[in-house]
Amino acid sequence: MATAINTPSIKMFPSPATEISGKHLIFQLGSEEFAINVMNVKEIMKMQAITSVPQTPSFVQGVINLRGKIVPVINLRRKFGIEDREDTDLTCIVVVRMQVDGGEQPVGIVVDGVVEVLTFNGEDIEDTPDFGLDGVMPYVRGMAKIKGRVKIVLDIEQVLRGNQLERMVARS
Repeated sequence: MATAINTPSIKMFPSPATEISGKHLIFQLGSEEFAINVMNVKEIMKMQAITSVPQTPSFVQGVINLRGKIVPVINLRRKFGIEDREDTDLTCIVVVRMQVDGGEQPVGIVVDGVVEVLTFNGEDIEDTPDFGLDGVMPYVRGMAKIKGRVKIVLDIEQVLRGNQLERMVARS
């Protein structure tokens, strides 16, 4: 007589690598390459005049007029504590989508240059190493190993979160 054994059902949760899989825009800041999911990218535009806004955090470079809409622009070098440098012909603004108050708000991020669009597979991704910083980098989703180089995979919404910035974006 066979006895039925009740085993709890096992729920499969996607691994961080599976969640990160897909197409990513690769851009440079200094000598490092970063990646953001292309679904967060609205457009890529040449560098243009940016109107500075007084009394904003140092990483807020200012605002631009994008087809009649005021869009805040963040300098990622400053946000990440990377030394400023002069703009080049490759410097551009990547306009990303940010969810604010149930709606979508475009935000520009200044990068040194866009490299390419790559598709990441689960085996390309590793979890973020433990630097002993206790969650200081919640915006780093993982590390992608592609073409012999490491790309830092960002959660761009987390990068852009912050009380001062969110208030500024909500007013735009």
